[in-house]
Amino acid sequence: MDTHVARSQAIEEEAALLDAIDKWLNRDVRPHVLRLEHADEYPHEMVEQMKELGLFGATIAPEYGGLGLSATTYAKIVERIAEVWMSLSGIFNSHLIMAACVSRMGTEAQKAEWLPKFATGEIRGGLALTEPDCGTDLQAIRTRARRDGDHYIINGTKTWISNGIQGSCFALLVKTDPEAQPRHKGMSMFLAPKGAGFTVSKKLEKLGYKGIDSAELVFDDYRVPADYLIGGEEGRGLQTALGGLELGRINVAARGVGLASAALKDSVKYSQIRKTMGKPICQHQAIQLKLGEMATRVQAARLLTYDAARAYDAGERCDMEAGMAKYYASEAAVENSLEAMRIHGGYGYSKEYHVERYYRDAPLMCIGEGTNEIQRMIIAKQLIERFPA
Repeated sequence: MDTHVARSQAIEEEAALLDAIDKWLNRDVRPHVLRLEHADEYPHEMVEQMKELGLFGATIAPEYGGLGLSATTYAKIVERIAEVWMSLSGIFNSHLIMAACVSRMGTEAQKAEWLPKFATGEIRGGLALTEPDCGTDLQAIRTRARRDGDHYIINGTKTWISNGIQGSCFALLVKTDPEAQPRHKGMSMFLAPKGAGFTVSKKLEKLGYKGIDSAELVFDDYRVPADYLIGGEEGRGLQTALGGLELGRINVAARGVGLASAALKDSVKYSQIRKTMGKPICQHQAIQLKLGEMATRVQAARLLTYDAARAYDAGERCDMEAGMAKYYASEAAVENSLEAMRIHGGYGYSKEYHVERYYRDAPLMCIGEGTNEIQRMIIAKQLIERFPA
């Protein structure tokens, strides 16, 4: 097929998919967000609709039943969904990180067995990295897997795990050799479906990010078949996790764009309706300065996110680009949510409006998928590595 024709066809397919996402959001999501958000209720019906749209297989290759979307198209979808209700984007983000771990590092047998079930949403889950005493420093994890014949026996606790209650399988980071030096050589990752020895101890209550379940997972002599070791080789767990987190950070960046955009759009609309001193507040210079800054943040965050997505699609190392996008877009969401609250005044503080939700949701993105402090360190280290003196 001619390259130009193929490109035109890809653009048309993307436009049709994004249009379908927009129609679904306006018809089936937007009218119910406030009710579900305030009740902290899991959106079961919306999850079924996301299955039908193929979102649980968004970035999984077509040969395994997925949509095979580029990271760039995926980012555009996440941005749209986060603009309406950020929580929904987290339900499939963590799941697709798990899928990416298998796609990039799994054996051919693991890909054939697991990816088709991930793509349809028959098996849904996420990434189990964080522990009560371990967040950003993943090499400090304590969850231990010990070989026992054709199985491994796992003991430990994971916390702040998205989809922990509603999910059925997780990419689980463990130590297979706690004495290994450097520490990462003793880390491995398993596919861990729920079963005997695997319990959900509690649902974690959160400031924002309602609807999606975050939970603590406990493994007590949990037995998992040896062929559930992703890649079939011990010692590759940290590499597997970090590869998946590149896609996760692009997702978080796109969420930041969506949230920052929602705050901007609501503010532009409200500023034309609200009047003070005989004219709409959008005619006051103080409000215009805020809107100008908010709009610029949105566009800058969007371009950084697309840049990271393009690098990911090209198969390039993109930890710096993904880190830049995640860092800037999440901070843009925080700043725009606060400015939106100030523009809305008392209504911005009211639960009848969406602005207070943006304000509660935004800080999560500065923490999740690696704190913004660690992102800046990653960026600096990559700069030094790429441009030696």
